[in-house]
Amino acid sequence: MENHNRELSVSMRECLGKIRHVALDMDGTIYLGNNLFPFTPGFLATLRSLGIGYSFLTNNPTRSVADYIAKLAGMGIQATEDNMYTTSLAAIDYIKKEHPVAKRLFMLGTPSMVSQFEKAGFEACGDDPDDVPDVLVVAFDTTLVYPRLCRAAWWASQGIPYVATNPDRVCPTDKPTVLVDCGSLQKCIEHATGRRPDIVLGKPDPTMLFGILDRHGLKPGQMAMVGDRIYTDTAMAHNAGALGVLVLSGETTLETAEEVARNAASSASPELYPPDLIVRDVRELGELLSASRA
Repeated sequence: MENHNRELSVSMRECLGKIRHVALDMDGTIYLGNNLFPFTPGFLATLRSLGIGYSFLTNNPTRSVADYIAKLAGMGIQATEDNMYTTSLAAIDYIKKEHPVAKRLFMLGTPSMVSQFEKAGFEACGDDPDDVPDVLVVAFDTTLVYPRLCRAAWWASQGIPYVATNPDRVCPTDKPTVLVDCGSLQKCIEHATGRRPDIVLGKPDPTMLFGILDRHGLKPGQMAMVGDRIYTDTAMAHNAGALGVLVLSGETTLETAEEVARNAASSASPELYPPDLIVRDVRELGELLSASRA
């Protein structure tokens, strides 16, 4: 692990020199809440000038790619579908690969998310015991109603292939409430039926990064995963074999990162993998990438 207070080793400079694509967590990395960090546009310009591609990642499947592009545009960041990779897209790619004949899906998800699957050629099943789906998809659903949760549990109990979009128990919010996320819905279905998902996508599962690597024809060592959380972002980088970069502009402090490194070294927390590189923010990462190519 190297942080911004240390001079970079030769090996880290070599690693940075190989980077051809940067996968970016969004909240806490390029913006905070609804406020874009002032250094984000300059960082993205640096990547473009270096010929480094970039993608925006999110575990939150409630919005379609088009909706996320619109949100970024409202902050002054121009993005295309090629720049976005969400857990909805990861689920679509997974289903097409693992269940190539699947067409009809029963989905717990927002209308925006469902539209993303329909755009990919899938059809949404209704809440009807005779409308048997090929695959059950459970996501973070802010429009959830009780009968649909019961129907999802029924299909899980019937052995229908079962995909969950992300493991998050709750969604962060500054409101006086708890936003019950996909991970909690999975637990509800598991408690009712004894069935767990066949796969849980989203960070730290590496499926999204593998999708980006396939999309651009890259190897893991040519990608950096950048985010503000060790247990999702840099853990995902480790699981994919990519360079894990922690920014201190969001949730994680330097003290926490160093504690994780100490615990990992002593095997006290073997499930946590310290980041390969710690920077104050993406602006500093841009400076280091530029220096690696000087």
